[in-house]
Amino acid sequence: MVDQAERTEKGGFGETVKVIIQALLLALVIRTFLFQPFSIPSGSMMPTLLVGDYLFVSKWSYGFSKYSFPFSPDIFNGRILASQPHRGDIVVFRKPHEESVDYIKRLVGLPGDHIQVKNDILYINGKPVPRVPAGEFVAGDGTHVQQFKETLPNGVSYITLNLSDNSPGDNTREFVVPPGHYFMMGDNRDNSLDSRFDVGYVPFENFVGKAQVIFFSIKDDVSPLELWNWPADLRPSRIFTWLG
Repeated sequence: MVDQAERTEKGGFGETVKVIIQALLLALVIRTFLFQPFSIPSGSMMPTLLVGDYLFVSKWSYGFSKYSFPFSPDIFNGRILASQPHRGDIVVFRKPHEESVDYIKRLVGLPGDHIQVKNDILYINGKPVPRVPAGEFVAGDGTHVQQFKETLPNGVSYITLNLSDNSPGDNTREFVVPPGHYFMMGDNRDNSLDSRFDVGYVPFENFVGKAQVIFFSIKDDVSPLELWNWPADLRPSRIFTWLG
C-alpha cells in the first residue's frame, strides 16, 4: 500500500511539472508568434495611448525578424513572411542603434516619402496633412491641451496634441525616407522623441509588431497588482479599445 501511495504521489508531481512546462511552452509560442503584451511607459502617444495602458501587439502583422524572438538571436537578417505596414499604424519597434529599447509610435512616412513639419503642420510629399481642431484634452494634472484631428493621405485619422507653438519639432528640415525604412512620430507632437530627432529612420527589420487593442488600463502611478485600488483608479472606458 505504501509503494502504491508513493507511486501515486510521484506520478501526481510528474504530471504537475509536465502541465507547467506545457503551459510555459504555449505562452512562449503565443508571445513569439501571436501576441505580446506591452505597457505604455511615457506620454509620447497621448491622447491615443496613456501611461498605464496595457496593449496586445500582434507579432504576425509584419512577419518576423530576429526581434520577434526572446533575446533577439542573430540567426537571420531581414524579415520572413513579411507583410508591408500601412501609414497610420501604431508600431512597436526597437530603437535604431539601441536595439534593447522598445519604442511605440505612429508610422507616418513610407520608403521614398518626403516628410517635413512646418509651423506645426505635417507635410508628406509636399502636401500638408489636413487637420482640424478637436477640442481640448485634460491632462492628469488638470492642464487643458489643444487637440487636432489629423487625416493621413490613406484616410487614417487620429488625434494629436499641441502643447506649444514653438517646440523644437514644430519646424524641421525635409526628411527623405530611405528604402526599407519608415518615419515615426508620436501623437503628442511636442513631447515625443521620434524620427524628427535621435530615433531617425526605422528599418523594417526593427519592427516588433502592430498595436491592436488596449486590454487593461489603470492610472499611471498605480500598479495593476494593487487590486484594492481598482475601484478608484481603473479606467474601464479604455479597456478593449481597438487600435488596429
